[in-house]
Amino acid sequence: MGEDSFEEFPELTAQADELLGYSVAELCLEDPEGKLRQTRYAQPAIYFVNALLHLRDGGEPAGFDYFAGHSLGEYNALVAAGMLELIDGLELVRRRAEAMAGITDGAMLAVIGLTREQVESLLLAEGVAAVYLANWNSDRQIVVAGDRAGVRAFGKAAAKSGATKVTPLHVSGPFHTPLMNPARLRFDDALAECVFKPGDVPVVSSTTGEIVDPTHVRDLLSTQISTPVQWVRTVRTLRELGVTGFSEVNGTTLTKLDSEIR
Repeated sequence: MGEDSFEEFPELTAQADELLGYSVAELCLEDPEGKLRQTRYAQPAIYFVNALLHLRDGGEPAGFDYFAGHSLGEYNALVAAGMLELIDGLELVRRRAEAMAGITDGAMLAVIGLTREQVESLLLAEGVAAVYLANWNSDRQIVVAGDRAGVRAFGKAAAKSGATKVTPLHVSGPFHTPLMNPARLRFDDALAECVFKPGDVPVVSSTTGEIVDPTHVRDLLSTQISTPVQWVRTVRTLRELGVTGFSEVNGTTLTKLDSEIR
């Protein structure tokens, strides 16, 4: 992950190593201790690599009408739009990851083939305790999260109710649910210390599906940790604003989801 990028941006990579306290290049290219399986290491690594790849592609907001990012990717969107400095963003992501890593004993599950309405109805009908809708990714892909036993029970119910695929996600906690509120409160201290700028290009939030108000970025990033990712609303808003083409950094995952959104 990020091969050749670290050598291309040695000064930024050195700053990242100093901030993180370890070699981000070694983590991404070799991962000798298997740390990338842990969210406290995976989040900073993904954020930093995506930031470098955007810089490699030009790194200028000119030519783009809007930016958006899914969950962690929203930090990259804020950097690309000029609202947040890259290294300041890395510090935020580091502290976000540490706070989120403190919430364990949870699980996440992707449900393919059921609509949001069907998933929400099934959650109510089954009465599964402490399981919540976590990601509204497309018209056909929903992620739920919560208590491990509850998530397993919901997965079985979803399969019986017509889901074409039910896939456990390899994560350490019930991200984007109320169970993450302790992490959200811990992360608020980091947000209070960070400086955000007006930016050069608008960002559409994956938390609200609306254009980000630069004066409310702290509240938005705090809320993001414990509320669902609204990617469907994000894409619909972008289309309403006239966007017809999407350029995705480092992959095609979101682009594929966009094709499943009416």
